[in-house]
Amino acid sequence: MKCFSEFVPTRGFLVALMAFFIVVGSSYADNTPEYTMECEGITRVYKLHIPEGLPENAPLVVVLHGYGGSNDGILNKTADRHRFAACYPRGEKDSRGKSCWNVGYPFQHDMTIDDVEFLTQLVRHLQNKHGFSRHNVFCVGMSNGGEMCYQLAAQRPDLFAAVAPVAGLMLHWLYKSDNSTVPVSLFEIHGTEDNVSAWNGDPENKGGWGAYLPVPLAVHFCAAKNRTTVMQSDTLTGKAPNNRMIIQHRFIGGINNSEVWLYEIVGGGHSWAWEDMDTGEELWKFFSRCIQP
Repeated sequence: MKCFSEFVPTRGFLVALMAFFIVVGSSYADNTPEYTMECEGITRVYKLHIPEGLPENAPLVVVLHGYGGSNDGILNKTADRHRFAACYPRGEKDSRGKSCWNVGYPFQHDMTIDDVEFLTQLVRHLQNKHGFSRHNVFCVGMSNGGEMCYQLAAQRPDLFAAVAPVAGLMLHWLYKSDNSTVPVSLFEIHGTEDNVSAWNGDPENKGGWGAYLPVPLAVHFCAAKNRTTVMQSDTLTGKAPNNRMIIQHRFIGGINNSEVWLYEIVGGGHSWAWEDMDTGEELWKFFSRCIQP
C-alpha cells in the first residue's frame, strides 16, 4: 500500500493540483450556494447551482469529487448552456482527514458511512424541493468519485439514467458482486498514462486502492451487461498544445437504448481531461442521449 508520508503523488494531491490550475485558467460561476441535509444522523453538505430561469422538470447532474479533492462549480458553465442543475455533494472525512466516498478501499474498512444511501436521499430531496426531473438524473465523478459512479450504476440503477466515471475504476469486489439487471448507460474518460488509476488495472493491489480491473475490461463488462449490440470507434486529435489522440469507443443498441462509451486519451494522465477537450460538453453530449421526455 502506498505510504502517504512518502513524496508520492496521491489522488488527493493530484486532484488538488489539477483544481488549482483549472481555477487559475478559468472562472467558475460564483452562484453555487452551500446547503446541508440530515442523513442517517449525520449533517451532510452539498452545493447546488441552478441556472437562472431553469424550468420545472429540468435534468439534474450530481458531480462527485475525487479523494481529498473538490470540484465545486466545475460544470456550472455547461449547466448554464444546456439548462440543467448541477449539484456538488461533499464526502465525509476518513481516518486520514480526507474527504472521500466510501467505496470499499482497504483503508476504508473502519468507515460506516453509507454514501450510496446519502446520494439517493440527496437526489430525492432535490427533486422534491426544486421539482427536478424524476427520470433525467445523471452522475459524474472524478477518481474516487468515479468509483462511486460504478457503484451507483450497480446498486441504484433505477435512480440514475447514466453515470460518467472520469479516471475512475471498477473495483474487483464490485465486479464480483454486481448482479444488477437494470441497464445504466456509462461513459468512462481515462488517460492511458494515468499513474494513479492505472489503465491496465491493479489485480494485486500494489497501489493501495484495492484490486481493480483494467479500464477496457470494466467498460466491456458494462457494455455486455447492458447487452449492447454495436461497437463504433473513431479517432480525433485533442486540443493543442498536447494534440493527444483520443480514441472514442462507443457501444450502442443496448437494453432500453442504453449505451456505453469510453474515451481513451492516449498519453493522458490523471485528470478531468480539460486540457484535451471540452469535458463538460462531451459529458452533456452523452447524458443528453439518455434524456427521457
